[in-house]
Amino acid sequence: MTSPESINPIIQHFIEDAGNMTQSFGFGRVVGQLFAYMYFSSIPRNLADMRDALGISKGCASTAVRQLEQWGAVKKVWVKGDRKDYYEACDWFGRILKNAIVDTFGKRMSSYTSLLDEIEDDLVTLEGHGDGDGAFIRQRIDNLKQFQQKTRGILENPIIREIIK
Repeated sequence: MTSPESINPIIQHFIEDAGNMTQSFGFGRVVGQLFAYMYFSSIPRNLADMRDALGISKGCASTAVRQLEQWGAVKKVWVKGDRKDYYEACDWFGRILKNAIVDTFGKRMSSYTSLLDEIEDDLVTLEGHGDGDGAFIRQRIDNLKQFQQKTRGILENPIIREIIK
């Protein structure tokens, strides 16, 4: 097991910065710290290693590892003679970024699409009352839908697709 004191100070600095970065993007601090820790580890790590190195709970480490696995940022590996689950970081950054974007923002965009559709359905009733708000709200909904289409278009852009493949 690795204790926080035995992590190279340069790597420790990177781990902290990675945590700050992922936190600023709304992914959670531990996700970034855990990925950085495993990325700079030359051997596979188990949850106890992660817990001890980062000073987090085993449950917190487990949750972050599952998220990273879902994005393809870490993979489970077999260690001969040990029944624990071990993980190592992947370095295919484009795929990791794409998976994180699709997983996080794709789900949110889908839920917002449903919400906009519901509001649009409710708008028919509002427009029937003739209070004038209906046209304004419809224009705002159209603006939001156009923004959604542009956002989807960014992920479909050939240059972006090349960067994140």
